[in-house]
Amino acid sequence: MPLLTTVDRAGAGVLNILEFTGAMASFGGRALVEAFRPPYEPGEIIRHIYSFGYRSAPLVGTAGLAIGVVLSMHTRASLERFGAEAMIPAGLAIAMIRETGPLTAALLVSGRVGAGIGAELGAMKVSEQIDALEANAVDAFKYLAVTRIIALMIVMPLLTILMDFAGIFGGYLAEVAVSGISAQMYFERAFTYISYSDLIPATVKTVVFGFLIAGAASYLGFTTSRGTEGVGEASTRSVVLGSMLVILGDVILVKLIFFFYPPVSG
Repeated sequence: MPLLTTVDRAGAGVLNILEFTGAMASFGGRALVEAFRPPYEPGEIIRHIYSFGYRSAPLVGTAGLAIGVVLSMHTRASLERFGAEAMIPAGLAIAMIRETGPLTAALLVSGRVGAGIGAELGAMKVSEQIDALEANAVDAFKYLAVTRIIALMIVMPLLTILMDFAGIFGGYLAEVAVSGISAQMYFERAFTYISYSDLIPATVKTVVFGFLIAGAASYLGFTTSRGTEGVGEASTRSVVLGSMLVILGDVILVKLIFFFYPPVSG
């Protein structure tokens, strides 16, 4: 009997996970379809772009600057053993643009924006504001969820570019403090080995990150229950789920990028 009970619980847990995954995938698919149907709510999208993008820029820029300084110090400590200090700017730029910048920006946005979306929509759900919108013939799903998803998909590449260049500039500040390298020489070395095949795929994949973060947070907000306790839980789960989806999505997208843009040796 205990063995059967354990198996039943495990089976129920798997079914719950599959049900949750299917419901969230259906939510995201519906959002993609609705994004191409009028009305497009440009005013709401612009408002969310300002809220998600402009207000997140100081956090992303500061984090990028700090990461650039730290990466420069670690890179120098490694390359000095081989007398390859001249490769520090290029190595840092490649690391920031290909992976560190996009992934770090997405995780920061998941923490700041994802939590906000989950809490805001969750509060509207438990206070029946979403029901009130529906009663007034407003498509609450499109007005509240789709506009946020579109806005974050637009914002993420911009924040990623900010993160990339803040990191590269942070590396420059660290190198100036250590070696006194000129700005012209540093940036020439930094961008010597950077091509569009490095910048464009790594930046465009953050559009998917924006969809995953906003989609997960919106779904959790729309399915919130149990009053204020549920709102807090929706906010926390939005951060956790958004971050997990970003990491898993990054693994898949990197494999796809390597398939379409195979690394060139030599």
